[in-house]
Amino acid sequence: MNKIRKQLINTLDIVDFPELGKPYKGKVRDVYDLGDKLLMITSDRVSAFDKVLSTIPFKGEILNRIANFWFEKTNHIVPNHIISTPDPQVLVVKKAKTLPVEVIVRGYITGSLWREYSSGVNGQYGFDLPSGLKENQIFDPPILTPSTKAEYGLHDEPISRAEIISQGLVAEEIYVKAEKYALELFAIGQEWATKQGLILVDTKYEFGMVDDELIVIDEVHTPDSSRFWIADEYEYRFANAESQKMLDKENIRKWLLERGYSGDGEPPEITEDIRETLSERYIELYSQLTGKHFEKIVGSVEERILVNLKKAGYLK
Repeated sequence: MNKIRKQLINTLDIVDFPELGKPYKGKVRDVYDLGDKLLMITSDRVSAFDKVLSTIPFKGEILNRIANFWFEKTNHIVPNHIISTPDPQVLVVKKAKTLPVEVIVRGYITGSLWREYSSGVNGQYGFDLPSGLKENQIFDPPILTPSTKAEYGLHDEPISRAEIISQGLVAEEIYVKAEKYALELFAIGQEWATKQGLILVDTKYEFGMVDDELIVIDEVHTPDSSRFWIADEYEYRFANAESQKMLDKENIRKWLLERGYSGDGEPPEITEDIRETLSERYIELYSQLTGKHFEKIVGSVEERILVNLKKAGYLK
């Protein structure tokens, strides 16, 4: 039995460290408030269409490692919230006042934007996309499609820059800076991805304020927040109207859509085979994106986190 298959029974789903208090539970992360900072535990949960579906072996560790890779690579351009990483799946971060919108940068028309566009929906971001676009066609330059940041279980909604400012969701000078940061991060991400034989297709960024400073929070360019395609297959697949080879969470969305599920009702059972396949895609992306080998260590993730948090002094 391979290590991914063995890890299926060891994935981190529900986190329970009562000594740290009651966590805020998101789709993937459980966040403990430590007063002047936050302790974020990245679980192995996988979600799609705003529903948590199952767990994926090694997913949380890969997300954290990739996020840290990007935070280190970009902190000279955009300040971020990282303080320390006491465990491969734990981040201790600055406590920020989160902006109530997500800034989404798209380099190609695909995913939800393509589904909206192909069904006749246009103009929801304050501008119209040109007619005649094809699925997976490049945007040059990339476009910004912000959305509201909904609570867990609710849907994010498209919103325009003008609405964000007129509704007082974010002050204009802060939102303009968030857009600037987002485009700078995306440019760095695309440049690096190209060197690694990948395409950074699109991504979402979350921002927050700490002592009147705008910083990037949550995660950057992970397979949960971004789409990645294999670069040398793009042109052929696009010319032949074929699906792109993806190394990100879009694989689970595609799998669900092929089974007629798009968020309503009961989702199909996430089998062990698809959980294993998704883990392989996450690991493949980590290796190709970072150039580093991912060591698959089988065992209880919760027990490892418990040991490391005790070592770091967060638990007794």
